[in-house]
Amino acid sequence: MIQVPFPLGGGNIELSLPDNTDVLGMTAPEPLSDPGAAIRAALESPIASPPLGVLARKALARPKGERPLAVILVSDNTRPVPYSGESGILLPIVKTLLKEGFAADDIAVIAANGTHRPMAEDELKVMLDAEIWKLGVRVLNHNCRDEKALRFLGTTPGGSEVYINSLYLDADLKIATGLVESHFMAGFSGGRKSVCPGIIGEKSTFIFHGAAIMGHPESRDLNLEGNPCHEEALETARMAGVDFIVNVTLDHSFRICGVFAGGLEEAHKAAAEKVKSYVGIPAKGYYDIVVSHGGFVGVNHYQIAKVAVASLGLLKKDGYLIVAGNNTDAVNRLGSPQYRTCLRLLRQIGSEAFVRLIKSPDWVFLPDQWQVQMWAKLFERIPQDHFYYFSPQLDERHWEELPGVNGGLLLPEDRRARPGLEDVPGFVASAINAATASCPDAGRAAPRIAWLSDGPYGIPYQA
Repeated sequence: MIQVPFPLGGGNIELSLPDNTDVLGMTAPEPLSDPGAAIRAALESPIASPPLGVLARKALARPKGERPLAVILVSDNTRPVPYSGESGILLPIVKTLLKEGFAADDIAVIAANGTHRPMAEDELKVMLDAEIWKLGVRVLNHNCRDEKALRFLGTTPGGSEVYINSLYLDADLKIATGLVESHFMAGFSGGRKSVCPGIIGEKSTFIFHGAAIMGHPESRDLNLEGNPCHEEALETARMAGVDFIVNVTLDHSFRICGVFAGGLEEAHKAAAEKVKSYVGIPAKGYYDIVVSHGGFVGVNHYQIAKVAVASLGLLKKDGYLIVAGNNTDAVNRLGSPQYRTCLRLLRQIGSEAFVRLIKSPDWVFLPDQWQVQMWAKLFERIPQDHFYYFSPQLDERHWEELPGVNGGLLLPEDRRARPGLEDVPGFVASAINAATASCPDAGRAAPRIAWLSDGPYGIPYQA
């Protein structure tokens, strides 16, 4: 057996995998030796933009008596963006604005939650630098369902009705921050995604995340060219306006390996090229069994779809996918009510019928249906009972709604009532044994097994 670390257990959990397992992972990028200095340098010498300080001074040049407003968009806690500590990107931005003359209460930080739930105050305080609160900077949530806090801007060429957070639109200086990593629909996260879907209204998702765009072959990882999901998001961000972005790229241990500040499109493209250089994982042939994990992003079942789609670069037709996650979202272990409704439907009627249904003109669009459409991609490749999933936070009640096999039932009976992350090795071992026994060549040849070590972050492809 070979030993590999399971990255969601604080470094203390190891999995035992069969000797014939291929370990596949991203190339490790070099972390920055002094990320704080790199952040300050990026603000002062940005890509395709004047320095942030210059933009701040311009924004402050308002008629006498009118107070300026700067808005900084931050990601929610499903992304490991460094917003605190010595590598934090938020405090240097705020200090630049204060230095140029902004008052603390004329700066607003908005959590760009998209269609995710608003974050609780204690979650925001864990995520953001404590100094932000001490300075008196306002911190707010975007709520895509609060129509009173939205403003209609018009319609994109693609047909999206653009509703945007009103406070953001009122700002004299608009700053977007985030992480650039591979994204299974938009090609890459970051950049324009802080605005769309970060601060759009729920109605704005109907085209942007509709069945046609989600099913388009170019709406995929590591691709911007001809990607309609990216193009709709970018057009929306252009309409809303973005004066400056601060995006980072991270290594396997969430250390900063690149800081990209400046113009919305140019700085984001530079970050995307950086990510593309190390995220792709070349593979030769497909595997009978793929084992992986949900990553930092996998706080609920909704987010686990990302590793399911990433696995398709390795997974043989009718093969087996084994995934463990850590669904820590105390409010939505699975996802929104609409997500669960669509997931139950997928479970009942199968992927082919589900996709056909949501493409029907009689279908009424449901927010979060797009993520279930991503699950359908997995179940076009493998049967639902070939997907084994375990998260210690899920119990049998949750599994009444989920496709796949409840990995908790593979644990010893005395561990099923109160499982923990320490049960992940036992789940994985049992799931591999069950899949191996069911493989078509069982008893004649050992199945090909792959450990996708980076979960949803590494993108395997056939070399």
